[in-house]
Amino acid sequence: MLVLKRLMAFVAANLAVFAGGAALAQDGPAGQPHPWQLGFQAAATPVMDNIIWFHNFLLWLIAAITLFVMVLLLIVMVRFNARRNPVPSRTTHNTLIELVWTVVPVLILVAIAVPSFRLLFLELDVPKADITVKATGKQWFWSYGYPDEKFEFDSILVQDKDLKEGQPRLLTADNALVVPVNKVIRVQTTGADVIHSWAVPSFGVKIDAIPGRLNETWFKAEKTGTYYGQCSQLCGRDHAFMPIEVRVVSDQEYAAWLADAKKKYASTDERPATVAAR
Repeated sequence: MLVLKRLMAFVAANLAVFAGGAALAQDGPAGQPHPWQLGFQAAATPVMDNIIWFHNFLLWLIAAITLFVMVLLLIVMVRFNARRNPVPSRTTHNTLIELVWTVVPVLILVAIAVPSFRLLFLELDVPKADITVKATGKQWFWSYGYPDEKFEFDSILVQDKDLKEGQPRLLTADNALVVPVNKVIRVQTTGADVIHSWAVPSFGVKIDAIPGRLNETWFKAEKTGTYYGQCSQLCGRDHAFMPIEVRVVSDQEYAAWLADAKKKYASTDERPATVAAR
């Protein structure tokens, strides 16, 4: 009993720590990581809402299974040890138990598979897009093109000495990708040199950018704000300095930015081919 009490106290203490950490994780700016964060970043898209729900569902399911197995182990240790059972049982078969431990895991797997496949379909089935953006991974920055508007620009890391107040280190880019709120954005990705990966945690998006191949994903940001990500595929020396910054704005702000961007990023033959060495 003493061992059981100590075990229960240990579990309770850890749950208290996790609960406190989870509370701390709720604080901080949206769209970026922050100290003491334990869970996901706050969701900004329907896909990320579903990912968080599925994660929490699996967490509780796994916790229940773990506790159940632990209780069974404790029962076996207490009731069926050698001291209490000097003559071991010769039981070799129990039809009911074998039926239960076959059927129940199958039901659990089905309960996991159904929402899992629904989530995969939601992520991969790109709805009719309002705006198409092409993200090209390069060593070590991103180039964003708006094919329908016929312009493109580079998005490069802002150095520490140039950061303004409130701009996160290693996540801030000089030219952010700008999209309107509540619009379906189709993102096409490719690589200019090696494999990169375009990932924005708050959107629930992570897709490889592979040279010679055009991959496709989508998101629909339901909240205005600035959201950050990074290249998530080891791509060389400055992999850690390849940020993704996405600004989600109102329709009016997007229209104003688009008009300005068409002039600012007009096609030219003098585009920089490389980024200066760090």
